[in-house]
Amino acid sequence: MENNTGIIFRNYKKKLNVNEIIKIKNYCKKKKIKFFLSNNIKLALKLRLDGAYLPSFYSNFQHLSFQVISSFLLIGSAHNLKEIRIKEKQKVNLIFISSVFKKNKNYLGKNKFRILRRLTKKPVIALGGFSKENIRKLKLLCCDGFSGISYFK
Repeated sequence: MENNTGIIFRNYKKKLNVNEIIKIKNYCKKKKIKFFLSNNIKLALKLRLDGAYLPSFYSNFQHLSFQVISSFLLIGSAHNLKEIRIKEKQKVNLIFISSVFKKNKNYLGKNKFRILRRLTKKPVIALGGFSKENIRKLKLLCCDGFSGISYFK
């Protein structure tokens, strides 16, 4: 059975602690969990992580000049069509679209999510506000997977 679980290390407030990242990488490797570093493709490549995560506000294209191994994955998030097009130009392997259920500033709802989902050929992961009550609605979204924080707590 294939394990499609991954962890994204996001640290926007403090300086990155490389030793901490290496510890998490080793743990994920033992558990066969993919490990992605946010916002730092160069470091993710250097540490031989599974890939890198490009948040919706990351609009840099510098990484396209880096030499990467074929198993290295780029994943990105988007909240609207403009951001989806940027992620496609950044050559991400899959796109997180949010927020499906969590009513925050990026709230889309089921219908807007489905419309955005149809506007890209990239695999799409639904993000935001999943709970045990609404997990059954995943089939209605026609997505390739789901992600969240509160669902897994």
